[in-house]
Amino acid sequence: MSKETFSFPDSLRLKTPTDFQQVFARPVKSTDRYFTLLAIKNELEHPRLGLAIAKKNIKRAVDRNKVKRVSRESFRLQQHNLITLDIVVLARRDAANASTAVLAKSLAKHWLKLEKQCASS
Repeated sequence: MSKETFSFPDSLRLKTPTDFQQVFARPVKSTDRYFTLLAIKNELEHPRLGLAIAKKNIKRAVDRNKVKRVSRESFRLQQHNLITLDIVVLARRDAANASTAVLAKSLAKHWLKLEKQCASS
């Protein structure tokens, strides 16, 4: 049995515009008050995360950074439970004023929902 690591290396990140465009082209969506998550299956052996936190929706940099930090941490803890997906997290306006715990709980629900939707397709 291999030991699971809970790191977040570069290989688990969407980096290039092409990576993001593939997700935006034909995604499976999961939306609530705080986030919209877009996902597609990938051909790799692990899931990848991309963040698109718009200045238009969350004005203050400190709030955008909080949303990104919570998103990365939630993904880092859930990466071993996720199937091979490319996921892009988009923040909505209400995320700026939400607590860290509320954001983490919202993301946990999204991970489950996306996994069920993508596994069936």
